[in-house]
Amino acid sequence: MATRALLARRPLHLLIYGSPHQKLRYISNSPEISLANLLGKHIFPFSSHLHELIQHNPFLIRTPSSDLSKPISLLQSLGFSKTSLLYVIHACPKTLDYEFLTKWNNGFFELGLTNAASASTIQMILVQSASNKIEPEDFIRTLRQMKSVGFSAETVIRVFEAIPAAFMRDGIHISRRIEFLKKSAGIKKQEELNKICQSYPEFLAFSIDNTLRPLFAELSDLGFDQIEVRKVLIQNPNLLLSMEFGELSRYVNLLEGLKCRTPIKNRVLARGRLCAVVDIKIRIELLCKHGLIQRDALKILHVEPRSILYSQEDLEKKIQFLLQQLGFNIDHLFEFPDYLGVNLEKQIIPRLQVVDFLKSKGLLEMVVELKHFVRLSRRKFYNFFVKPYTDCEKIFGGLMRDVRVNDEKLKRKHPTGLWKLFKPQKYFDSEDDVKNIKQFMDI
Repeated sequence: MATRALLARRPLHLLIYGSPHQKLRYISNSPEISLANLLGKHIFPFSSHLHELIQHNPFLIRTPSSDLSKPISLLQSLGFSKTSLLYVIHACPKTLDYEFLTKWNNGFFELGLTNAASASTIQMILVQSASNKIEPEDFIRTLRQMKSVGFSAETVIRVFEAIPAAFMRDGIHISRRIEFLKKSAGIKKQEELNKICQSYPEFLAFSIDNTLRPLFAELSDLGFDQIEVRKVLIQNPNLLLSMEFGELSRYVNLLEGLKCRTPIKNRVLARGRLCAVVDIKIRIELLCKHGLIQRDALKILHVEPRSILYSQEDLEKKIQFLLQQLGFNIDHLFEFPDYLGVNLEKQIIPRLQVVDFLKSKGLLEMVVELKHFVRLSRRKFYNFFVKPYTDCEKIFGGLMRDVRVNDEKLKRKHPTGLWKLFKPQKYFDSEDDVKNIKQFMDI
């Protein structure tokens, strides 16, 4: 009796193992020990995990060991490793309920998730469903609805990963949004629909009346036809469908008010107005990501329209160079937007090397601003920073006087002495010409 009373007071994880490295040698026939032997063999290497699992899920104690081995075997047949089993069972303990897991397995079968390569996807679905309290019956019902509108298995998985709320009992009516998209954008092929939903499944949670309908009405009011909208929607669905009301009009006004040379404007509009609008949105988001507000970003693109033509990698490289190497903040772009139009390798980097050299020698007392890197011409920068210090000429890229000599040689279009070939022919004066000249002089 004393032994039983003492054991009753001990925590379950000590009752099962006695200590982290020593198993209990008695009461081997209790349900707790059977459960510990089963789960410890396949999943739990430490008693603390097992104790926590049993404490929050007492149904495991009442479940026979033979019934617990079935879901574990089923998960292992789906390609789950010990680490995956530990993670899934910790996140969703109901997977140890064989009837519950069998229902989920039916949904996995309909999705085509039947081999070991699908273990990570199955793990994601089980964990997401546990955190969002999605039952297998609701998942299967929504899965069949999505397949009825033309979704592939990959699209269904992508939608579940992005918006699991769509699979809840009172979730999102995806079919209404799909029908609206097909009618408004002229989407007819299932491949196009799946591509859009895989690229940007979040739009399926948007309100039709408050978000989608105003967006397509604005597209129509601005003169974009359905063919152009469909083309851009397939290429960049996330950029087009994520636009807020009025954002599209601001970008179109920027396009119409571009003040630049005609060749640049033609290159901006080469792929169509809507593609140019998407390019502007990409640059705006890049600038806003670094701390600018949208109004300032629009101003920068208005002053420096060549930025619309530069790649994202090029702009990102210039911004990072501005923030890290030059040491300025992002607000300086609003004052000097032409920085985005200069060449880093040919202009900014050589000037920075000269400035760093002068600072290291203690020869530079003035504060060097961004205008010195961007606004000064090569000759002015040379005269101000390089010419007084001969050591800087090699850093800057050669002597300016040598450059001027080379420029003069390049300006000469003809070889030396060629002018003699163009000398007019000399005609000798006749006697009549001499008499006429004398008479003219006498007059």
